[in-house]
This record gives sequence, structure tokens and C-alpha cells, in this order.
Amino acid sequence: MKDRIVLVIRIVLGGVFLYASVHKILDPAGFAAAIYNYRILPDELINIAALVLPWVELILGICLIGGWWLPGAVALTNLLFITFTAALLFNVVRGIDINCGCFSTAPDSSEAPSAAWYVLRDLLFLLFSGYLFLYVLRRGKKADNETP
Repeated sequence: MKDRIVLVIRIVLGGVFLYASVHKILDPAGFAAAIYNYRILPDELINIAALVLPWVELILGICLIGGWWLPGAVALTNLLFITFTAALLFNVVRGIDINCGCFSTAPDSSEAPSAAWYVLRDLLFLLFSGYLFLYVLRRGKKADNETP
């Protein structure tokens, strides 16, 4: 049963990353504007992040769904979700309500959810990725303890 839950979590998180990467890859300038709105990165790093991050998300999505390089993919997935959640939370605390740029590079609209909603959503993703991390870590320890 645990293996099925883990498979579902891998497919969901992998799908999230694949879906999130598409608009960003197709519109790096729009994604750079979304990154700029966070007001966290120095200007010199915004374009680099806008070009690299979507491809990292695409590769992570493929790895999670395919089950390839899981220890590294899961660790990086957790690192990204921690970073995304912290960036959103940082702006909520500062009173800046921005479009997260997570799944679309379209500018803010009046119908967009609040940044607090994005924080809650990312915390849910982080819960799933944390479970996946613990599963992969335990599985690796079991393999290390087995004698050939």
C-alpha cells in the first residue's frame, strides 16, 4: 500500500513540476517579471533564474514520474518547495500580495488567489514531498543494511 501512495505522490508532484515548467519555458520574460515582483533576488540573478528554474522543474517532473535518480530528485524537490514557500511567506509577511508565477506567467489579475492561498498550497506540496523524502531515505537505509 505504501508503494502505491508513494507512486501517486511522485506522479502528482512530477505532474505539478511538468505543468509549472511549460509556461515558464515558453515565456521566460514573463517569468522573469514574476520573479522580479517577489523583490528578493538581486536584479543580476533574475534572468538566470527565469531561464534555469523552469528546466530544473521539467527535469524534476520527468525524474519523479519515471522514478529515476529519486534520492537527488526528491531532495531537490523538497529544497524547491521550501524555497517557494519561504519566498511566498516572506512576501505575505511584508504585505505584498503577488501572483506567484507558479503555473502562469500572465500578469496579476483581480481574480488571482491571494498569496496566502499560494502559501497553503505550497505547504501541502511540501507535506507530500517531505513524505516522499522520508520514504526514499528509509528505503535507502534498508538497502544499505542488507548484505549481498
